[in-house]
Amino acid sequence: MLNGLLGKKIGMTQVFTEDGVRIPVTVIQAGPVTVIQKKTNEKEGYEAVQVGFDELNEAKARKVNKSILGHMGDNKATRHLHEFDVSDINAVEVGQSFDVSLFEVGQIVDVAGTSKGRGFAGVVKRHNFGGGPQSHGHRRFKRSTGSIGQSATPSRVMKNKKMPGHYGNARVTVQNLEVIEVRPEMGVILVKGAIPGPSGRLIEITKAAKG
Repeated sequence: MLNGLLGKKIGMTQVFTEDGVRIPVTVIQAGPVTVIQKKTNEKEGYEAVQVGFDELNEAKARKVNKSILGHMGDNKATRHLHEFDVSDINAVEVGQSFDVSLFEVGQIVDVAGTSKGRGFAGVVKRHNFGGGPQSHGHRRFKRSTGSIGQSATPSRVMKNKKMPGHYGNARVTVQNLEVIEVRPEMGVILVKGAIPGPSGRLIEITKAAKG
């Protein structure tokens, strides 16, 4: 079976256990994905499967270039392609589909996605700096970075210094989230806690690396 699925973040809600405990959950549309290509040790040097997710309608499929359509073969064109590890490459066939039935209640998963982009931000917001004194006479400090250089040695700003800059819009992985519910009729799973990105953003759900 596949090591994971592609999906879309639907949003957050809450569910209650039989004991009345409230659990915050994220609703994820997981799959279905279609196997586009099998990668084998003989040809590519490793074993994996390439899957397609989010089928394109007829109008958008006509805009896909012929090389991609040829790669898709008899399968419908999809918006996303991604590779997943597989436990047994011989048990998977091109054209086969996988959906939320890949997961079960209580399973621990890792969820990776792209965080919300927040544009250009200062060090207080971007790196959680405390800022300078706010009292009279410190008007020039407030939320600024402060000293960034060295003395005569090495007389330069060191690499990877925490500075103002582009905040967010980066790949983030949240590990060890519990699957609270699996709803095959709706094609969604409910995962405990929050995951990166806004609603509608593409995410990757895999079996926990540390589970």
